[in-house]
Amino acid sequence: MSAELTQNDFLNGRVTLWQPKDGYRAGVDPVLLAATIPAKPGDRVLELGSGVGAAFLCLSARVPKLTVHAVELQPEYAALAHRNAKENGAEATIWEADLAMLPMELRQMQFGHVFANPPYFDRTASTAAQDAGRDVAMGEDTPLGKWVEVAAKRLAPKGTATFVHRAERLPDLLSAMHGALGSIQVMPLQARVGRDANLVLVHGVKNGRAAFRLHAPVRMHEGDSHTHDGDSYTDQIRGVLRDGAALPFP
Repeated sequence: MSAELTQNDFLNGRVTLWQPKDGYRAGVDPVLLAATIPAKPGDRVLELGSGVGAAFLCLSARVPKLTVHAVELQPEYAALAHRNAKENGAEATIWEADLAMLPMELRQMQFGHVFANPPYFDRTASTAAQDAGRDVAMGEDTPLGKWVEVAAKRLAPKGTATFVHRAERLPDLLSAMHGALGSIQVMPLQARVGRDANLVLVHGVKNGRAAFRLHAPVRMHEGDSHTHDGDSYTDQIRGVLRDGAALPFP
């Protein structure tokens, strides 16, 4: 990871993050993930693979008085998550650990909500990134099924697990969730009118029994092409990314 850092604003400056200038950098995906989590004040939440803390800090900005725990494998990113939580005035416990080998103390806890932005790229079908931090963050060393298994085990009964992932990995994610989580819902995200969805938000409930739901795509941008400088987000997505609005599953 580059030793040089930048400080970037999220949610119109309600959240500020230190993150590496090079390597893995938080974008809109963790912000969208945070917007879908149905947490309420006082809930206990756990993020797996938190990076520098974008998702849990955006969630904390929207929902006050959460008890937040986050797991991050890479020491440099874990240290930045701790720094970012402190500088944003958020109460959060950062665990520097491999999610496949969580500390015993954490394995004895249960949470109302667990969420994750797992690495997108299958190691067997992708090329490693040059930056080591980005490579670990984006390359799937820990199988996707393990992410789901750990999330499900840490949930209290009727707790929710929420993931953001590439649409092409949806079959793998649904397969992993089968039997571990129920009441599964999928919210596809399409860039523009007429485009295939390239991201999906997937939500499941521990011991859930409701039927599977595949929702209509949520459109990210206005129009069918980018025609001018500046962002072209829809009002709904602009509200999420700029104002910290929720993006609830219907």
